[in-house]
Amino acid sequence: MKIRTKSYGDANMVGKRVEEMRKQRGIKQKDFIAKLQAMGCDINPTSYSKLEGQLRGATDKEVYCISKILSVPIEDLFEEKTA
Repeated sequence: MKIRTKSYGDANMVGKRVEEMRKQRGIKQKDFIAKLQAMGCDINPTSYSKLEGQLRGATDKEVYCISKILSVPIEDLFEEKTA
């Protein structure tokens, strides 16, 4: 498993959490991308990597499909901010 070398961006609010949840479930990135594609999300490995790294925005369809694949409510994809 590759270790993230670049810091997270701020282009979306879900990427870091999606990465954590995917890894907790032991799903490889390429397998996760295949599941997204099977659900109709036209996403390539580079684009998905940028989503997890919060370097690009996430579409509503992507967020919906990700929540279904991970079997979590959409709200769980958003990292809670502590004051």
